[in-house]
Amino acid sequence: MKKLVLLSFVALLSFGVEAQIQTPAPSPFSKLEQKVGLTDVTVEYSRPNMRGRKVFGELVPFGELWRTGANKNSIITFSDDVTIEGKAVPAGSYAIFTRPNEAVWEVIFYSDTENWGTPQEWDASKVAATVKVETYTMSESIETFTMTIDDLYNNGATLGILWENTYVGVKFVVPTVEKALASIQATMANTADLTANDYFAAGSYYFSEGMNMEQAKEWVDKAVEMDGGKAYWMMRTQSLIHAKLGDMKGAVEAAKKSLVAAQAAGNQDYVKMNKDSLKEWAEM
Repeated sequence: MKKLVLLSFVALLSFGVEAQIQTPAPSPFSKLEQKVGLTDVTVEYSRPNMRGRKVFGELVPFGELWRTGANKNSIITFSDDVTIEGKAVPAGSYAIFTRPNEAVWEVIFYSDTENWGTPQEWDASKVAATVKVETYTMSESIETFTMTIDDLYNNGATLGILWENTYVGVKFVVPTVEKALASIQATMANTADLTANDYFAAGSYYFSEGMNMEQAKEWVDKAVEMDGGKAYWMMRTQSLIHAKLGDMKGAVEAAKKSLVAAQAAGNQDYVKMNKDSLKEWAEM
């Protein structure tokens, strides 16, 4: 048996196969992908643990530049130009460096992402933006260093940095309005090819952003007409637009039709929303 094992090992070597030991990384790699509005945002970083250590003020000294994680730079990538805490940042990838303090952190977006830790020589020309953000003390500790993209809405989100009992949130804005309007204008120009979904998408977006309610009404009314009154979600939005414009008769009529269609489809969420609106509008 020993001879057989030895021969197998020799055979592996003769074919150039090298044994490789695999063990868990102390600070495992993580990748977060998120669509924010119409912009792709990716965060890549390594996640150290507290392991009983005091983190901020000791393991991560206050006032000193930190790689914001472990191993290679933490990196955030934006597919479009964005605005971070009021500062314009071009599309691209950036290393996230921070300078933690007790009450306020400095968060730096650095265009050179190929560093292991902090750069040996800091190049100010590579700083795309530096922002200052207040810290928030959490009631519970986070054992593993965590980055998030939360508080999502059509036009932006918040990059969250969490570890120990500290939370830092960096707000950024994406160019959803510009991209959506360009898409709507290009699509709506070809009236011969438009579908009910095209009219609804354009009208509901205008409604959600508070833009030109009369135009939103025209498009959503057209969508409902083309659909034939089957899509309860279209009629729900139609009712809200009419209500927004002060046409309560039209709002109630659309909500009742949406309610009937939602009941037929078994969608209890829309049933409840329509009932709630009808009750509210009856009291106005």
